[in-house]
Amino acid sequence: MTHTDFARRTMLRGAAAAAATATAAATARSSPAAAAPRTVRAGAASRRWLGTSGWRIDAAGRTILFDPYITRFPTGLFTPGGFSDSTELTTDEGLVDRHAGRPALILVSHSHWDHFNDVPYLARSTGARVVGTETTYHLLCALGVDPRQISVVKGGEVLDFDGCTVEVVASLHSRNSRHAYLFPRTLNAAPAEVPRTVADLPEGDTLAFQLTVGGGPSVFLMGASDFAERAADGLRPDIAMVAVPSSTSTHRYAPRLMHALGRPPVVVPVHWDNFELPLASPVRRDPAALLEPLLDQVRASSPASRIVVPDYRTQYGADMRALR
Repeated sequence: MTHTDFARRTMLRGAAAAAATATAAATARSSPAAAAPRTVRAGAASRRWLGTSGWRIDAAGRTILFDPYITRFPTGLFTPGGFSDSTELTTDEGLVDRHAGRPALILVSHSHWDHFNDVPYLARSTGARVVGTETTYHLLCALGVDPRQISVVKGGEVLDFDGCTVEVVASLHSRNSRHAYLFPRTLNAAPAEVPRTVADLPEGDTLAFQLTVGGGPSVFLMGASDFAERAADGLRPDIAMVAVPSSTSTHRYAPRLMHALGRPPVVVPVHWDNFELPLASPVRRDPAALLEPLLDQVRASSPASRIVVPDYRTQYGADMRALR
């Protein structure tokens, strides 16, 4: 598969993005007035962006990971040579250990390599509980994870892990300019062979999560830039980690999301970086990510929201303000 074939990276820019932004602004002007701005409580917690959609959250004496992809090996995705779906899976165990710590819980939105690759190693080496789809379950088992560590969910569950509340939200994967996406398969049984390449990791349905630890601020976590509006409606998180799209295929993505989530006090764009460069490097953009149009649409449709554009090196507090 070439870079051109990898259709998530192909899009109509320019006029389409501007039109989407204008539509968002017009919608915001015609919408009912937003509720009074909400504030986010600070607390004894920290958050680190792991790149892509990944987060490490330390709170109430435990570490929780969402979509931790730390190894960030090259597939050719961001090079002129193009993406290779035969790229072999690999995990840099020492690097993963340094960034991930000893998680008690790992939440997985879907099973593409840039969200799932390091999860099997982390589950095996730490004993962490993993929450994900049935496809994630079968892939983890094939890669040597004890099935007793895995909680299969579909969306709608509200789980309590000793004071850590996880609300599972049925969601959708992002679409490219042809309204399609990569490796759209689900697994209802163990794969015939142990997964070896990125093509062996299908999407397998997509989830979002709303996480609240010890009564602290609630965080909405997305792994892809689309969502099921009716499933997300009424969640009202304090902080929304919003995936940045690479096309305008999803109708009024940001305005509808802001409305469904109750115009969150804090919005953090994610999944806009070149995730094949190491976390030790400065953040480099995914050239296909429509970051500025998304930010413009958030400002228009949720003007009271504080936007935090994250970087790898900053440690954030519970309210997503940089810790000194």
